[in-house]
Amino acid sequence: MPAAALSDRTVLESAVEVLRAHGLTTIFGNPGSNELPFLAALPEDFDYVLGLQEAVVLGMADGYAQASGRPVLVNLHAASGTGNSMGALTNAHYAHSPLVVIAGQQVRATVGQEAMLANADAALLTRPLTKEAAEPLSAQDVPRAIAQAALAAATAPAGPVYLSIPYDDWSQPALASDSLLPRRRVRSAGALGPELAAELAERLAGWSRPVLVLGPDADTPAARERTQALAEALGAPVWTAPSAPRLPFPTDHPHYRGVLPPGIESVRARLADHDGVLVIGAPVMRYHRWEPAAYLEPGTDVLQLTVDPGEAVRAPYGDAIVCDLAEATAQLAAAVGTHSGGSTGRQPAPGPESAPESAARSAPRDPEEPAVPGAPLTGAAVIDVLNERARADIAYVNEATTLDVLAPDRLLVTRAGQYMFPASGGLGFGMAAAVGAALARPEDTVVGIIGDGSAHYAITALYTAAQRATRTVFVIVDNASYGALRGFARALRAERAPGLDLPGLDLAAIARGYGVPAEVVTTREALREAYGRALEAGGPVVIVAKVSP
Repeated sequence: MPAAALSDRTVLESAVEVLRAHGLTTIFGNPGSNELPFLAALPEDFDYVLGLQEAVVLGMADGYAQASGRPVLVNLHAASGTGNSMGALTNAHYAHSPLVVIAGQQVRATVGQEAMLANADAALLTRPLTKEAAEPLSAQDVPRAIAQAALAAATAPAGPVYLSIPYDDWSQPALASDSLLPRRRVRSAGALGPELAAELAERLAGWSRPVLVLGPDADTPAARERTQALAEALGAPVWTAPSAPRLPFPTDHPHYRGVLPPGIESVRARLADHDGVLVIGAPVMRYHRWEPAAYLEPGTDVLQLTVDPGEAVRAPYGDAIVCDLAEATAQLAAAVGTHSGGSTGRQPAPGPESAPESAARSAPRDPEEPAVPGAPLTGAAVIDVLNERARADIAYVNEATTLDVLAPDRLLVTRAGQYMFPASGGLGFGMAAAVGAALARPEDTVVGIIGDGSAHYAITALYTAAQRATRTVFVIVDNASYGALRGFARALRAERAPGLDLPGLDLAAIARGYGVPAEVVTTREALREAYGRALEAGGPVVIVAKVSP
């Protein structure tokens, strides 16, 4: 059999055409020696976004991918650099962020010798946090492997894909057939079909008190529109799923009830009055706090619509259907209306005139917050000030873990992609993702709500923000402690645990050292004024909001 025909192009030149065809021309990276041959030969239309540490690099890419809705390229060093990014990779994995991660490898002939900066088992390093992980078996297979990675990352369920590439591969001759790779496309078309849609509509019709629980994969313009239609057709209240990294339903909608807390008993209590639970675009369920209890009240029926087969099979209860969420929800809404003759026969959830206002519009004042001018700030007051200046072009990234339930319950979020939270709780996401989101959507102002403890995991993101002049406002909620851990310490009766206090840190000074203007505020009035100025700034700004412990 004749050998495959080689072209006069290099592997790198073929790979560049594949990357360009998939829109992967923005690269987030921190360079190492194994990566230099790849980076030095990139054409001028590729934009290299420098991060000072790999966790920040991957966090920025995660924020960029979620904000843009497109795959993005990440370039890391071999085992050491990839290892630095692993905490951030957990967030990207659970957020279904489409990342193509390419890591440099030693020259191919020396990998088995475990030469310095070689990784003999590179494909094992990122599992199980990636959809796929590989090291191509030959230099000529690199362009095809990159095409596969780009398609796999973007195909539902989206997620990170990892490739380890020996740095001498880039200069090798490419296959002539590589010219076919940039034309490839993969599409998903997972509708319910009329019979299944009718079956599910009949099942939902048997629920007298339905409730919807929505997750991050329902946070697209099409899915949001259709889940609203379905909730209104069913007369059902809507919750955001526990531990969700995005908010998939308008928080000012009269059907919206807030975010389910991530504990078994807490979820059971909030869903106890419902006999049917429809989960769309979320796992069933991502609990965090250990609260031993029955999952739900006896007889409660649970149905899950998901894009992720893994989520479908690992759930501890309920039935699941893997499908295209927007199409399936539209079919289900239409079938519900048809099955009920245009009316569900249920008492609908209250309409805008009669419903209690949503959490985002009318969350009660923090009962411990004195309602007097000059009173010390609380976390609730910080969110209230942000809501006063809410605009459609402001997006939020929340990594103030003490506000992980309060912020999504209280913030005014009305459009797709307007809110992000670390999907696996991996700290360092917030500051980095805020920079990445601002680069993906330069028309937006991105507000990072960051805890003082969280800030130090990715403080170097301020360098990239300053160099790129991103429209990013970092509101650092400073309670001089790991506040979320204090709550866990109380719950676990471990109040004497050391290391929970963070005294003596000057975050404003650190920010200025990276070239970002910063100020410290201690009252609601001062925060209101500082935030107003920050929204008008042409580049990044840090506001350190000192709040009561």
